[in-house]
Amino acid sequence: MSLRIAPPIREALRLGRPVVALESTVVTHGLPRPQNLTLAHRLEAVVREGGALPATVGVVSGELVVGLDDDELTLLATCDGADKASTWNLAAVIARRGHAGTTVATTLHGAAAAGIGVFATGGIGGVHDHPFDESADLQALAGASLVTVCAGPKSILDAAATLERLETLGVPVIGYRSDRLAGFVVPQTELPLAARVDAPSQAADVLRAQRDLGLSAGVVLSNPVSRGVDPARFDAWLARARHDAGRQGVRGRDTTPFLLARLAELSDGATMDVNLRLLEENARLAAAVAVSLAAAPARNEVAEVPT
Repeated sequence: MSLRIAPPIREALRLGRPVVALESTVVTHGLPRPQNLTLAHRLEAVVREGGALPATVGVVSGELVVGLDDDELTLLATCDGADKASTWNLAAVIARRGHAGTTVATTLHGAAAAGIGVFATGGIGGVHDHPFDESADLQALAGASLVTVCAGPKSILDAAATLERLETLGVPVIGYRSDRLAGFVVPQTELPLAARVDAPSQAADVLRAQRDLGLSAGVVLSNPVSRGVDPARFDAWLARARHDAGRQGVRGRDTTPFLLARLAELSDGATMDVNLRLLEENARLAAAVAVSLAAAPARNEVAEVPT
């Protein structure tokens, strides 16, 4: 089998206990060593503090693992050849029995296969400035019935186009205590959202309603970071980072990591500090949503969500 669900995760799900899925590209490609492993342990601890069981997803020796143990997490954090596995290259990584961190798309695939209902990440992928350059995350969000807690699309993306694409795919984007889309390291964009919730239990109700209606898409819970960077300063940094990427010929899958690393340099680490903050805040909120989702059985009525 190419998919392995860790026994503690399988048992927790069998008993109806709250579980939160976590991605692993932040471990393999997000931070330098040893901060990457420290962050992975911290995010798992935040989920546990919130009353849920963390299930970090990753690819180890050709297996998609839902619920990495400490040894597997350490392996991904320290090995030099770990790939970045999205749904479009996952099969190739599995076939060559490689190691890889999982993107939003692949983490959603593994979490949905395991039966997990909540996933915490930093920012989702979306629509880039270049024509036809769209993240596989969008299609995955449309096909996995989970609540994805995030700080909106990554700030390097076209947020308006990403929101429109999610609408086309039938993915509800719900603001958490906000009427506007979160902007990743910028707390909020100017883009209005059609719905909001003000409590984790209400977010769980939205997923229940989505499932009761027979809708296959998941729910994106947009959670603005508590303290972010100034939008004007960020726009200046981003313009410079994009110029540098073009000058160096950076394209395709290398664009996002290059821009994020360059933004961290230009901001003297400010964007990285915000990124770490929002990751913890999203993990904390995801745990609360998972607890609410596990606390009551699925209902047939549609939940009413305050607007």
